[in-house]
Amino acid sequence: MKTKSITIAGFFIICLMTLTSMTITQNTKTFEGVYDGHEDYGYNFIGIDVEGEEFTMTFQNIDETVFKSFDLKSNTMEGSRFEVTYTSKIEKVKDEDGNQDENEINTITALKKL
Repeated sequence: MKTKSITIAGFFIICLMTLTSMTITQNTKTFEGVYDGHEDYGYNFIGIDVEGEEFTMTFQNIDETVFKSFDLKSNTMEGSRFEVTYTSKIEKVKDEDGNQDENEINTITALKKL
């Protein structure tokens, strides 16, 4: 009986290790843009695409250490150019009708003023 309990315990440890290694990895990306201010829904930066057109990148979250270095909630940084390092993840949510929606959540992990 003792052999079975060790085998079962080993099985659960292997399963636990497998589950914890199945976390979704987030690729780190960079973006250059001009800070356009903070809204309730996030931090906005204006960038230029390959065709020369302006577009807005919104970041819903900011790493706490980055926020301590750059107070993006004040308007003192507006108009400044930054290199933004960030991660993205897709969150699946259901709306009030039960339909599933996907939201991209961008998190600033590093900022470099240019």
